[in-house]
Amino acid sequence: MTNYSHILIGLLCFGIALSYSRSGLAQSQEKDIAAIMAQREASNQALRAFDEELNATFLTDDVLITTGAGTLISGKEALMGYIQEIPGPRMYWVRTPDEIIVNPETQLAWESGTWKGYFEDSDDPVVGGNYAAQWTKKSGTWLIQSQLFVTLPK
Repeated sequence: MTNYSHILIGLLCFGIALSYSRSGLAQSQEKDIAAIMAQREASNQALRAFDEELNATFLTDDVLITTGAGTLISGKEALMGYIQEIPGPRMYWVRTPDEIIVNPETQLAWESGTWKGYFEDSDDPVVGGNYAAQWTKKSGTWLIQSQLFVTLPK
């Protein structure tokens, strides 16, 4: 074999190893995205059922929420109190992701999409807009670390 043959074989082996590495990374990211989507759907269902206790399990203890009206809420206990004290008819919210990006090195993820708010027993949204969320993978589970909601015209 010539020196060029050794170089070509080495480059081929490196390319195959890199391909397997990227393939494994992509599969891991796909699993993380699917896990985040499942958490989001479960959170939406908890909100629709007015189960604030269950919904809180999808949040870090120190979660930061900026409501659609611009109110900053710090911590899941404060969020639960805020939701319970909203005047008027009970509401639930549905968040629909458009994009989820996972950083496997930092175990953080970005989610963005649209949200809609509904009165209890109604399927017609009364408010909505865009949102963004930061997720963190703590103890093997993806949890919401922060969310920003912006109310926009229908």
